[in-house]
Amino acid sequence: MDIKSQLNNSMKDAMKSGDEVRKRTTRMALANIKQAEVDKQTTLDEAAVISLLQKEIKNRREALDEAKKANRADLIADNEAEIKVLETFLPKAMPAEELRALAQNAIAEIGASSPSDMGKVMKVLLPKVAGRAAGDQVSSMVKELLTK
Repeated sequence: MDIKSQLNNSMKDAMKSGDEVRKRTTRMALANIKQAEVDKQTTLDEAAVISLLQKEIKNRREALDEAKKANRADLIADNEAEIKVLETFLPKAMPAEELRALAQNAIAEIGASSPSDMGKVMKVLLPKVAGRAAGDQVSSMVKELLTK
């Protein structure tokens, strides 16, 4: 079952069970997917949907940091709950060892030797890890390997 179908089913279940957080979060995710489809005038594939969900999680994490700075326990709880809901729809995260191995292979494939080659490595590596590792994790791993 594709992620959009899972989101729809989850929203319906949340409406039936009265789970406000899950209902609100899945409804927002579906609205963002629909908006992206309207903007691009096409149906999004799984990779694009995963990318949108990762972006939403990143936004929630940023909001969570701001809420912690402001000592807003209500916003902290809301954002943490929404992150948990969104993470259930993403593929299982890639272990750090596997990411490191893929990054080393990409560096060897490109023949990269310095941080200035990072863009070339990322171009090769990102499609291989799509949806299983966040872009910032991939970037930091590549940077770490290239600065050694």
